[in-house]
Amino acid sequence: MVSIRMRRDVFQAIADPTRRAIIALIALQAMTPNALAEHFDTTRQAVSKHLKILSECELLRQEQKGREIYYQLRIEKMKDIDKWLEQFRKIWESRFSQLDELLLTIKTNSNEK
Repeated sequence: MVSIRMRRDVFQAIADPTRRAIIALIALQAMTPNALAEHFDTTRQAVSKHLKILSECELLRQEQKGREIYYQLRIEKMKDIDKWLEQFRKIWESRFSQLDELLLTIKTNSNEK
């Protein structure tokens, strides 16, 4: 039996609230796994597992500084999420515009009475 490894995508990465919190922290500054673990009520190993997933999704970049590994956000991968959300943003904006027009029509009609 051949094992096919599915590549993770950014949406799998952001599906988990802990990983979203890690992204938010790293967006502010590069951090080591130990520094990140201090922000969570979980083990260092659990944080490392989340970092591995985020790295596999190419949302993080590792930089070795002496003995420490610092994780940095790869902002260009966040643009993939933004592009996907843009289609919904356009739909919502269109519907809000239609609602604005309807409300204006109702207001105009009520003022004419």
